[in-house]
Amino acid sequence: MSRRCQLTGKKANNAYAISHSHRRTKKLQQPNLQWKRIWWAEGKRWVRLHISTKAIKTLEKKGLAAMAKEAGINLNHY
Repeated sequence: MSRRCQLTGKKANNAYAISHSHRRTKKLQQPNLQWKRIWWAEGKRWVRLHISTKAIKTLEKKGLAAMAKEAGINLNHY
């Protein structure tokens, strides 16, 4: 499984690590992903998702069903 948020689709970003002498080496900036158990009210069960911390904050505002519909995810498979 790739390191990608299941709700927002966030993934790694290519960047440069710049030293004090300004030498540049490539690095990956990974998203802050967490395994999270979330109560799905419509399905009356817990759903375990690999989501970013930004998505966790958005979930509290929008709700799981709305975010899953936006992302085109069928929660019955999780």
